[in-house]
Amino acid sequence: MKPIRILIADDHAVVLEGLTAMIGRQADMTVIGQASNGEDAVAQWISLRPDIALLDLRMPALDAVGVMNRIRAEDSSARVIVLTTFNTDEDIYKAIRAGAKAYLLKDAPRETLLDCIRKVHAGETCLSAELASKLAGRVSSVPLTDREMEVLTLVVRGKGTREIGASLFIGETTVKSHLKNISGKLGVIGRAEMITESLRRGLVQL
Repeated sequence: MKPIRILIADDHAVVLEGLTAMIGRQADMTVIGQASNGEDAVAQWISLRPDIALLDLRMPALDAVGVMNRIRAEDSSARVIVLTTFNTDEDIYKAIRAGAKAYLLKDAPRETLLDCIRKVHAGETCLSAELASKLAGRVSSVPLTDREMEVLTLVVRGKGTREIGASLFIGETTVKSHLKNISGKLGVIGRAEMITESLRRGLVQL
């Protein structure tokens, strides 16, 4: 059988080299390309057409979601594994929604990663029970509107009701209404819980 042809993209040189060496030792796998940013990953994918693309979630120029949107526009069957240190509900949801066939944390055991590559190449998906639970929780939750996200972002940045209203050109009563709706959707009480929960889910990044 032909070895699985893999493209790896990660902006950390040590991680890139380590993954390349580890995967290169497998008889049924071969690394055909390396990229240190999202734009390069897209260019190499188009040029090389790998069987599997192993992408870091957050990279310069273009993140993994942006890369997937670009390459899946070329080929909707492209098989991508996201390998990252981030495991918030929103990160997982966005990656899977963009078409990732697997989502793994960088501290996963070596055999878990190698097994995941083989499974995705065989047409399967790969998501741990813990991450699947997070994904299910995110999918079942009521999404925030664009305006609610704007308000929430300003809350996390420490803005008061009056400041939020001035920034968004809306009245304080309207801001309070949005805050009430956000609290209900997130299942929290008060700003402290709102900030903590939004950061836990990855809705807002500092």
